[in-house]
Amino acid sequence: MTESSQDKGGSQSQFWRFSLGFYALPEVAPACVLLQDEGGMDINLMLFLLFLAESARIVSHAEVVRLDADIAAWREDAVKPLRALRRRLKTGIGQMPQRDSEGLRNLVKKVELESERLEQEFLARLAPGLGTPAPSRAEAARANLSAYAAVLGRVPEKPLQIVLGAFTNAPPWPQGRSEEHTSELQSLAYLVC
Repeated sequence: MTESSQDKGGSQSQFWRFSLGFYALPEVAPACVLLQDEGGMDINLMLFLLFLAESARIVSHAEVVRLDADIAAWREDAVKPLRALRRRLKTGIGQMPQRDSEGLRNLVKKVELESERLEQEFLARLAPGLGTPAPSRAEAARANLSAYAAVLGRVPEKPLQIVLGAFTNAPPWPQGRSEEHTSELQSLAYLVC
């Protein structure tokens, strides 16, 4: 991570650390890729809804619609084009062999990761005042993911259940999740795209 990926206090945001830790849980990364590619989910928004669920906060359908609209332009004009370029560079473009463009692909990965982090930073600033209390973090997670799925209209059920199961079976964050693995998790984070 670069210095620009740090908050003013010099440490990563709680939401970013939560996202890195959650994404590294077994089966979560491939499920997120399926939700993104087949269901149209913005994984940063999904992670934000789970982050709110950690505090047992249920977000309404209208709030999810607003959050999605607030980040839509950034997602479409910054995150998605970077993701598409990174993925395209993986196999090479035209006559340019992949081995020759791997350095550029690594740079694009870093920029893409930064675009994801900026989106998360924006979402985190919207957290205060969002949602209503829920009886449990598990109930909040189910309600938040259901609201997002309803906004999208079609979401593959199996990967959604994998994500929900990983959340409900994991100990509440940050208890039980070591922050010592942050650097390892950061190297996985570009896959969130």
